[in-house]
Amino acid sequence: MLTNHTGTVLYTGVTNDLVKRVWQHKNKVVGGFTSKYNVNKLIYYEVTESSIAAIGREKAIKNLLRRKKDKLISDFNPEWKDLYEKILSGYALQDDREIIL
Repeated sequence: MLTNHTGTVLYTGVTNDLVKRVWQHKNKVVGGFTSKYNVNKLIYYEVTESSIAAIGREKAIKNLLRRKKDKLISDFNPEWKDLYEKILSGYALQDDREIIL
C-alpha cells in the first residue's frame, strides 16, 4: 500500500517487481490517481506465491473499511515510515512471487 505525505490517501495494487513499481510511483512515470495525489510512500506490502493469490488479497484489502486498513498498516509499520529504502536492500531476494502493495 502506498500513501501520500499526509497519510490521507491510500493506494493498493499488485506487482511482481516491488522496487521498480514503487520507483515508478515516486518518479510519476505512470499518470493517474497516484500521480495526481502524490501517492509515493510505501507503507505496507505482502508477498504471495501466485498472481491469483495476490489479486484475491488485493481485492480483500480494497474492500476493508479504512480503520481496518489503518490497523493492518499500523501492525506492520507502526510509524507509517516509507519502506522503500528498506526493500532496496533486499531487492536481490525478490523472485517471481507476486507482491501486494
